[in-house]
Amino acid sequence: MSSKPITISAATISSRLALSICAVLCISCGGDKSSHEQPDDSNSDHRQPLLMTVNYPLQAMAKAIAGDNFTVTLPVLPGDPAFWQPDAQTIIEYQQADRILCNGAGYARWLRTASLPEDRLVDTSASFREELIATQGLRHSHGPDAAHDHGAKATTTWLDMRQATAQANAIRKVMLTLLPASAKSSQAQQLEQRFADMAAQLADYDQRLMTIGQRLDGAPLLYSHPVYQYLQRAYRLNGRALDWEPDQAPTPPQWRQLHTLLAQHPARLMLWEAEPLAATRERLEDMGITIMVFSPAANRPKSGDFWTAMAGNIGALE
Repeated sequence: MSSKPITISAATISSRLALSICAVLCISCGGDKSSHEQPDDSNSDHRQPLLMTVNYPLQAMAKAIAGDNFTVTLPVLPGDPAFWQPDAQTIIEYQQADRILCNGAGYARWLRTASLPEDRLVDTSASFREELIATQGLRHSHGPDAAHDHGAKATTTWLDMRQATAQANAIRKVMLTLLPASAKSSQAQQLEQRFADMAAQLADYDQRLMTIGQRLDGAPLLYSHPVYQYLQRAYRLNGRALDWEPDQAPTPPQWRQLHTLLAQHPARLMLWEAEPLAATRERLEDMGITIMVFSPAANRPKSGDFWTAMAGNIGALE
């Protein structure tokens, strides 16, 4: 009588231990998928398909398309999602998703080592993979975080509104495959309309940014950080990037670097990811440089959403 419960308890402990070890070690994406519970892609039940994203722009686009037919989530983590290192519990949450919407271009490097089912990973920038911009991988740090670089490819793909539309289209295609067969016709029609509405909004942003680029007509700009590569290429801007953080005072060598750069590139407008320190702003304005915040909105803004952030960016430039 006593041996039976002991056997069951040991099996349960062994199973839970195996799952914990899998999540904590975060072995490669190509690892054994037998340790994951496989969500039912048939969607024959009434459970909404769960989509998880690796950054806020993808979540915002997915939510705009999803309506009430999907659950779209992004973990609540601080800072820039490109450099997150999710903990074991967050990895487990990703493992339970029906699809994981990835940005591509090497964004979110934790994906390389996390034990995630490859057949549920969706590279939303795959359609323009050949057009990704190579970078030199400048090493730096964000506040107290460890030093890192932005990798071999520029990652803020969505700042080119046409690329953002292509990423949204990849999300649309995934959603269509996950709709339950019993309601596919009506739900698909509604999904297509929501996508068309969102694509129209992105097309409006694209046209306005194109007009801004034409008005600037090659005028020299500065960027506080190397994150505006796709914005520059798409809208024919003439900018040079520094490596300044908004919450840190530039060092004397950084100020000297700026003066050297201005001798070759006499910019009078500088785009920042976020509002710089007051002393930094004052000194730059004393040099005749106008400060303008153009947020990539990679993570949730303190107020508003992705759409209000982009509209604010464009409105400020206009």
